[in-house]
Amino acid sequence: MSYIAVIGAGSWGTALAVLLAEKGYDVSLWVHEKELAEEMHQTRLNRVYLPDVELPDNIKVTYSFEEALYRTRYVLCVVPTQYVRSVFKEATKYLEEDAVIISASKGIEKGTLLTVSGVLSEITHHPVAVLSGPSFAREVIRKLPTALTLAVKDRFLGLLLQEIFNTDYFRVYTHHDVLGVELGGALKNVIAIASGISDGLGLGLNARAALITRGLAEITRLGVKMGAEEKTFSGLSGIGDLVLTCTGALSRNYTVGVKLGKGMTLDEILSGMTAVAEGVETSVSAYELSKKMSVEMPIVEQVYLVLHHGKAPLEAVRELMTRTPKEEFYYSD
Repeated sequence: MSYIAVIGAGSWGTALAVLLAEKGYDVSLWVHEKELAEEMHQTRLNRVYLPDVELPDNIKVTYSFEEALYRTRYVLCVVPTQYVRSVFKEATKYLEEDAVIISASKGIEKGTLLTVSGVLSEITHHPVAVLSGPSFAREVIRKLPTALTLAVKDRFLGLLLQEIFNTDYFRVYTHHDVLGVELGGALKNVIAIASGISDGLGLGLNARAALITRGLAEITRLGVKMGAEEKTFSGLSGIGDLVLTCTGALSRNYTVGVKLGKGMTLDEILSGMTAVAEGVETSVSAYELSKKMSVEMPIVEQVYLVLHHGKAPLEAVRELMTRTPKEEFYYSD
């Protein structure tokens, strides 16, 4: 019987399932598409997201929540943020009474402006931890050194989950600031699109460094205003994830930005992608949160306008560079 269930079989969900299976856990990997689930069961390959990785025998591939969650205590949510609510509304009825959910999804739900743990807590009423940090799935699957943050309110649960995930190449640090860890993981995707736009326009390394640094300032301002701890954003789930996503060619969000900077439309870009670039939808939530919380987030605002209102990338850059001069360190009232 399964000990751990991974809900979502994209590249990150598949990589985590393989990591846990190789540690000796029995793992259920839930796949949304019935045909893909059956194919993965037969071939032991995920041809869509990680085609060169063979699934260990102790991964059970299924499209049935009942089968995936039967006698499972630990449940990883690796579903794109905007689908978490609909997926777990169906999955919740099959959760064991003592089930613990670990969110590895990075985003903010449109409309409600809830983080993923907020959505999961609201729907399931189960304890929710958050796993976040700089982690490309393709590097984790190659067993390259990776370090992440595991945030949960219950210290003892955090220590248990830390032990479940830790390997000699995958190092997990515990933390208690769930909100801060989630905001860092979600908002960095929006800044990564800005970084990609800058590189696509050929604006140079100075511009990219400025975007990353000022992007972190925006994320921190919003996080502090919402009750997160400032120090969280100097950690793996903050600056660590931000730097990786803003500079790595494996980043879907950065790639979207590069293509926008080179003149492609958002529709053209998204039509050619199989995986979800979370920053596209999160930009809407981030923009709305900035207005709701009265926090100045000019980079987020310009990314939102480029993505969803057709603003020209160069015009967005011009507006950012000609804003009224400010002090470097300040927080919104």
